[in-house]
Amino acid sequence: MDGHGVSDPEDAHEPANDSQLNGDKRASIAISDLHDVISQLPIGITVQDNQGRFLFVNEAAGRHFNLATFSVESPHLFPYSQLKRRQELCVEALRAGEAVRSEERFGGASGDREFLSSHWPITLADRPLLLTSTIDVTTQRARERELYRLAYYDELTGVATRRLVERRVDELIARERREKFALIFMDVDNFKNVNDYYGHSVGDGLLKQFAQRIGFHLGSSDLLGRISGDEFLLLLDPVQDESEVAGFVSSLLERIKAPYLIDGSEVFTSASIGVSCFPQHGRTYEALCQNADIAMYRAKSRTKGTFAIFDSSMERETAERMRNEQALRLAIQDRQFCCAFQAKVDIRTQEVRGVEALVRLRNEHGILQAPATFIDLATELGLIDRLTHLVLDEIMASIDQVNSMFGRQTSISINVAAKQAGNLEFMHSFAQALDATGCAKRFMVEVTEDAFLEKSEFQTEILPLLRKIGVGVSIDDFGVGYSSLSALADITADEIKIDRSFITDIHKRPRSQSILKAIESLSEALGMTVVAEGIETFEELAYLQGATKIRYGQGFYFAKPVLLDRGELRTVPSDGPSRLAADGRTLQGPRAVSAARG
Repeated sequence: MDGHGVSDPEDAHEPANDSQLNGDKRASIAISDLHDVISQLPIGITVQDNQGRFLFVNEAAGRHFNLATFSVESPHLFPYSQLKRRQELCVEALRAGEAVRSEERFGGASGDREFLSSHWPITLADRPLLLTSTIDVTTQRARERELYRLAYYDELTGVATRRLVERRVDELIARERREKFALIFMDVDNFKNVNDYYGHSVGDGLLKQFAQRIGFHLGSSDLLGRISGDEFLLLLDPVQDESEVAGFVSSLLERIKAPYLIDGSEVFTSASIGVSCFPQHGRTYEALCQNADIAMYRAKSRTKGTFAIFDSSMERETAERMRNEQALRLAIQDRQFCCAFQAKVDIRTQEVRGVEALVRLRNEHGILQAPATFIDLATELGLIDRLTHLVLDEIMASIDQVNSMFGRQTSISINVAAKQAGNLEFMHSFAQALDATGCAKRFMVEVTEDAFLEKSEFQTEILPLLRKIGVGVSIDDFGVGYSSLSALADITADEIKIDRSFITDIHKRPRSQSILKAIESLSEALGMTVVAEGIETFEELAYLQGATKIRYGQGFYFAKPVLLDRGELRTVPSDGPSRLAADGRTLQGPRAVSAARG
């Protein structure tokens, strides 16, 4: 060292050599540590050369590939059959010089495993290599498949869901192809009855077998889906024309009707089917599905167990139906109903013994509509219960006019549908409403014979409930149902009304006369009052008076229904003669009706 304190270069060189050696040592240690870290990473790391041979495999990758050892000295011995695709991918990636991702599957003692791999081309010492990281996605993929299954496949039947059918249809439409396909909407007829009679386990079994039976006859490109409880959607792809679809559906309906053996029970069913075809019946899934649904309802409304192919007239009918539904809902909401009252007469004394309340709908133009135009629709829409309560409200709102016109002692008949009569919840509420009027004993509930014969609680629970509050029960339209005279012996009622189909021209029809006498005799033995409905001519009345013991009748011969609006008396327009004067006075003559006064 000189006086300026400058170190001799020779003296300075030795410390530099020591530092370099220390740095190399530290770098060597760091590289060794890095190698150990990479080897123990939980994700698989591999390095391959341009021939696809593996130069480096960490422990995780070794486990992924089910290899216990790896030798850098013998890399060509490492690959085996399941890694052939990995070698090919390596060569392709290095040739392209771009990073790629791939999904790989490798078998092992515990089953197949799935891996997601990312591959990056790198260069080390002018040597092209492929660096790959691999993660095990077996559990994740299993969860994804389960979620897909839950989203796109029905849990009960195993067939597709609405979402998958819609997805397939959308894909077919997006191809802008010329081939036709058909969408078939199927509804299992009377499925609720199967559930109610056999139980839900048998109902589930029926749906499973129904789906299996259809699936046996489908092609590889067809798709069956369950879109609700008892509704199925079938995609037929491709189809030539409507005649081909019609032939397939006809044979399908026959197979569906064959018996199903479920839990020891032999169950029979049918299906109503609607068909729409692409592109003539729609160019979207929504349009095709809606039109197939419309066609199905056309088939069901005509004859269950049949099919219909969509046409434009059905669309017009559906639009009209929707307007009617909306109008009916608004009418009930706004209470646009009134009651017409028709007298029930003693045919021998001409005195009024009772009245029947007949509901009418007054539309926005003030025109009255008969029950035939809305009762079935109200029942189908689940509005009939509210409507029946509205009728009772209208009767009580007009009770003063009823008393003034027909007398305070006359009975008042109100109609209840057979479906309602078997509904314990509704009949409880209706009985309470009748009791709350304060004149329950004046009421006669009219139900059809079906209410007694169907499997319901009407006879055992509802009838005693009505009896308890003093309400009478009448069998309406007797003779038009499926009951026999022997079934009449099991019915407990106060009154039986013989349908007008037996009364019309009764004086000319010996067969109807014999049936009428049999009903009359049995009713008398059972203590039931007989009422003849639909008397319209003097000859019909004369026969009943001279050849039977029937005391009571109802029909246009005596009086047509009258409205008691706001204290006014108006007759309901009809083709029959009216026998009541506009001011409520009784008419004189052979057809007179004298109001019984109490």
